[in-house]
Amino acid sequence: MATTTPPLGPGAGTLPPQSASSFEEATYRKVSWRLIPFLLLCYVVAYLDRVNVGFAKLQMLNDLKFSETVYGLGAGIFFIGYFLFEVPSNVILHRVGARMWIARIMISWGLISAAMMFVTTPAMFYVMRFLLGLAEAGFFPGIILYLTYWYPANRRGRTTTFFMTAVALSGVIGGPISGWALKAFAGVHGLAGWQWMFVIEGIPSVIIGLCVLAYLDDRIRHAKWLTDEEKALLARNIAAEEAQKEDVPIATVMASPRVWLMSLIYFCFVMGLYGVSFWLPTLIKQTGVADPLSVGLLTAIPYGAAVVAMVLVARSADRTRERRWHIAIPAVAGAIGLVLSAVWRTDTTLAMAALTLGTMGILTTLPLFWSLPTAFLAGTAAAAGIALINSLGNLAGFLSPYAVGWLKDATQSTDSGMYLLAASMVLGALLTLSVPARTVNR
Repeated sequence: MATTTPPLGPGAGTLPPQSASSFEEATYRKVSWRLIPFLLLCYVVAYLDRVNVGFAKLQMLNDLKFSETVYGLGAGIFFIGYFLFEVPSNVILHRVGARMWIARIMISWGLISAAMMFVTTPAMFYVMRFLLGLAEAGFFPGIILYLTYWYPANRRGRTTTFFMTAVALSGVIGGPISGWALKAFAGVHGLAGWQWMFVIEGIPSVIIGLCVLAYLDDRIRHAKWLTDEEKALLARNIAAEEAQKEDVPIATVMASPRVWLMSLIYFCFVMGLYGVSFWLPTLIKQTGVADPLSVGLLTAIPYGAAVVAMVLVARSADRTRERRWHIAIPAVAGAIGLVLSAVWRTDTTLAMAALTLGTMGILTTLPLFWSLPTAFLAGTAAAAGIALINSLGNLAGFLSPYAVGWLKDATQSTDSGMYLLAASMVLGALLTLSVPARTVNR
């Protein structure tokens, strides 16, 4: 027997199924065009400010006489500050609203990122990176939480992926910009190229943070750019999904074995992510590419390929409503790429091919991973759970660059570091497959 869709809002009437489906698709397209490009821009500048120290390293270590271990510790200590303030930051966002809190985060991290130009000693380097982590804490899990206010689970895989292509796009855009700044601004007004790079890439975060106040809406009901019928449709879909989840106390979330398993899986994947993000310029340079601009341009290749892979795999995952294998297979591919990059490290062409495969695999796993915990967390539990998973997982952001730097100092090679990161990606794939399909395949 034919069914009809309930009225969508005041005066909307009852739509036939085909019309209701078209209306729903048009509404979500409208939401996506409004939110995703802007959120993507926010994340591009966030991620660039987080990892541009990998380019600064090309000049900074020689200028300031830092060792590889000092660099690795400074790059990673960002995540200690990130870890400490992550959960409270996300809970605050849930209570005061995304608009105000995301603006605060972006403005503060932009100012601190620009102030990195004043670093002269290892202690200053550690303190500034720690403060940057404190400032940025809550941004990424806050956006993941924010998307759950607008999209049901069956639409979040692709939507989250589009948002997280910012990681790859920051490499496509930021690599050449960073390389250009290092080369073009070296010696300008007595400052090194790496000092100018921090200023040039920090200021946009402050400007965009101010724009957040005028552009973002906290919830569906606040969106003046939606009609009453569109708001009713979106709210109904979110309410239907939330009714199937259990909103549990924060303490229960913290003790949940599922949340801790998610944290461990994410830890494994973040090991690979920041191993590549902080060391990719160095890995390319050691193949024989000396010019900073050339290094910057070459970093765009793996990240550009990753954008395509992320979108295609996410589309397949949403279409089939299968998550686990869509995460595990790219993770293993990423591990293979990392191993081959070590094997071929003296050949620029082969090493670039391996690094491209590794980057594609690693970056493809990350947005799809977030479809797992958001499939069973709701309300305040989602705010705390997402933040806990992200903060614990991102401790790998501390361990990964520090371990690679320490191994490089100890062995005079990055090979051991790449093998460590590859093993972590394989472990993450195996743990993903241990998650019951019925829990996450939605």
